[in-house]
Amino acid sequence: MARDPLQIEFCGLPMATPIVLLSGCVGFGEEYTRVQGFSHADVGAVCLKGTTGQARLGNPPHRVCETPGGMLNAIGLQNPGVDTVIANILPGLDFSETRFIANVSGSTVEEYEYVTKRFDESDIDAIEINISCPNVKEGGVAFGNDPEMSARVVAACRKYTDKPIITKLSPNQTDIAENARRCIDAGSDAFAVINTLMGMAVDTATRKPIIGNVQGGLSGPAIKPIALLKVHQVYEVAKQHNVPIIGQGGITTPNDALEFLIAGASTIGIGTALFYDPLICRKINDGIVAYLADNGMASVGELTGSLSR
Repeated sequence: MARDPLQIEFCGLPMATPIVLLSGCVGFGEEYTRVQGFSHADVGAVCLKGTTGQARLGNPPHRVCETPGGMLNAIGLQNPGVDTVIANILPGLDFSETRFIANVSGSTVEEYEYVTKRFDESDIDAIEINISCPNVKEGGVAFGNDPEMSARVVAACRKYTDKPIITKLSPNQTDIAENARRCIDAGSDAFAVINTLMGMAVDTATRKPIIGNVQGGLSGPAIKPIALLKVHQVYEVAKQHNVPIIGQGGITTPNDALEFLIAGASTIGIGTALFYDPLICRKINDGIVAYLADNGMASVGELTGSLSR
């Protein structure tokens, strides 16, 4: 029987397709499954909402603002805390349908350690370390923009789990390749590239920031060219260590996905596009399969890093 061209292996985890649903866009993995026509068969993995040691209420409103070519969000890591997620949410997920990835967030290194340890004791398939959250005043931004601090967080989490660690890298830093290099040395098994860019919007009628937190994370098509470059820069480092990349940032079409794969991504993350087309994953998968057939390729893996110059 011929192998499905979309099937891949990511950090030793078999995935049905190269699509990963991104953290913060699909809640804790159950809400969007009620959309008529959605199927986990179209998705290789799902990243759950950012989770901290204790429950968080998040930022004051407004938390979301549509912008030209994208969206600002400043949710502020609202979540019920890791113990509640493990006790009440994970048991309701069907791990036979797809892979589920926890997203670990925190304000201190110790909090990252605690949340990682708790998820290590659960059924979760992998752990994404969010060291680059641009809409939380403490922790995230400082950790993600400093290679030394990034490596320290990765090394701390590595001590508490044997599950694959995916480090989510910030574009809001001077040298993302150096940060990636340090994180690999500290024990990162993979990268998610990129997190959102920092941005803001102003209400001219009131002359106040629209986002209650003043700044938020910009996602959507507007950031795609930046994300592509960052994926390529990280790939130049990661390929030397066989460290795979989830390429993400403004992917809305099959061609967008192909660009990220060619630039060096092994999988592609879908986020903002889900808000206006919840069934977009099937369309992207179909487009990738058609491209592979047209170019005589047997597997999506042949595309990764195939950029020629």
